[in-house]
Amino acid sequence: MSTTIAPADAPESTPAPERARGPRRLLRPGAAAVAGLMLYLSFPPRPLWWLALPAFALLGWTLRGRRPRAGFGLGYLAGLGFLMPLLVWTGEEVGPVPWVALAAVSALFVGAVGLGIAMVSRLPAWPVFAAAVWVLGEAARARVPFGGFPWGKIAFGQADGFFLPLAAVGGTPVLGFAVALCGFGLYEVLRLVLARRAASRTRTEVPETPAATPATPARGPLLAAALAVLVPVTGALAALPLVSDAPEDGTATVAAVQGNVPRLGLDFNSQRRAVLDNHADRTRELAAAVKAGKEPQPDFVLWPENSSDIDPYANADAYQVIDEAVREVNAPTVIGAVIAPETGKLRNTLIQWNPAKGPVAEYDKRHVQPFGEYIPMRSFVRLFSSDVDRVRRDFGPGGKVGVFDLAGTKVGLATCYEAAFDWAVRDTVTHGAQLITVPSNNATFGRSEMTYQQLAMSRVRAVEHSRSVVVPVTSGVSAVIRPDGTVVAKTEMFTPDVLVEKVPLRSSLTPATRMGTLPEALLVAVAVAGLGWSATRSARARRGRTA
Repeated sequence: MSTTIAPADAPESTPAPERARGPRRLLRPGAAAVAGLMLYLSFPPRPLWWLALPAFALLGWTLRGRRPRAGFGLGYLAGLGFLMPLLVWTGEEVGPVPWVALAAVSALFVGAVGLGIAMVSRLPAWPVFAAAVWVLGEAARARVPFGGFPWGKIAFGQADGFFLPLAAVGGTPVLGFAVALCGFGLYEVLRLVLARRAASRTRTEVPETPAATPATPARGPLLAAALAVLVPVTGALAALPLVSDAPEDGTATVAAVQGNVPRLGLDFNSQRRAVLDNHADRTRELAAAVKAGKEPQPDFVLWPENSSDIDPYANADAYQVIDEAVREVNAPTVIGAVIAPETGKLRNTLIQWNPAKGPVAEYDKRHVQPFGEYIPMRSFVRLFSSDVDRVRRDFGPGGKVGVFDLAGTKVGLATCYEAAFDWAVRDTVTHGAQLITVPSNNATFGRSEMTYQQLAMSRVRAVEHSRSVVVPVTSGVSAVIRPDGTVVAKTEMFTPDVLVEKVPLRSSLTPATRMGTLPEALLVAVAVAGLGWSATRSARARRGRTA
């Protein structure tokens, strides 16, 4: 007869969970889907940012102690509950197939996160590793496939939240990590408190058989769980001094033009020059208001992405309309246009238009949108949707950082979809931008929540880099945002309007801007270390059982 002694650092033996029967089998899958739905509800336009905390707490209860395979399935259900409603706008004009496909593929990353959380959930201080695994999943989804799709990062739902100042500390990874850590910590605190009460109650009821009573959980794990809640809260309070809208470099008066579109949907620009004329008309109206003393003279004017629906270089009438409007307002103006060279790919371009010299600089969108501005695997995708042929000619990416000098103000350019990518906004600031603009065109997404989700991204970017952010949109919600993330002016959807505001200019760099990807890399390293530690403990436990 042989006796096997497990290694000292082997995980404590835990009996396999009894297979639930009947309705109980649906309890955890249902809880996972509800947790995902709560994450969705924490996003704009609802001011329910705090729902992310109970969502992660519920997800922690769902995944803790599960086998990795079950963790993947539960995580995938949470991902569907989260991303299916969040991304419904992607099918606004092209039907449900692209929407369902995008949500289903994106949810695979959340499924992988669920697997990872299940693995690390038996480690000491597991909420830290679980939150880091969530950041790892978001980092992967922001990079692959086709350049990634970071829409739905937890940080983007926190524009109104208590933890927002942490964006200035370490960007969206640190902000998302703090929210997830606090949620997992809340669950762990509740779990340990209930376990202590249950143990205490059992000892009181059966004092004569102490050996049969469960041991009271040690105070160390409870303290660690409490710190998982307190550290993010304390960190957010400590980060408040980093959030400032003081004008370090003076102020600038900026005008954001929302011209509107003649019709909703994919055919928003099918009426030749209508979109351009709308924006030129609003600009001329602004010029008249300035001359009448009703509005201040803007230092520069910002039009949205695709505000010129035809190429002004190839169409003399479009060039003339833009030039006349810019001359009337007498301010350098950023024009969004689709440039169609004779050969090669289309360019989604922002043009710096000088009232005296005409076009003087360009910025080509660097991260063009897959399945929107270009079609990967076109012949394969056509099997599922003929709408791919609406994109007859692919867009190509630009290769240089966009910073325009507009009347002495360095303005960083991140076109629409680029605002979702950390690097695309950050490098405009490291190249000297004192203000950021996010010109966008969301006419193809109707009256969906897309424009509010994108506005929230811009608010997070404002705090992350301590810059004013101006969002001129063709037909959604245009806005002017101060460096502390507050919206000082905004338009209504599908309403022609012009916003004229004086905004602070800043040049100092936040820790998030200075460190770039370092905070994300450190959190990813924590996640990998936790997964490796969990795998090692499991392997040792298996060897101990078979020795």
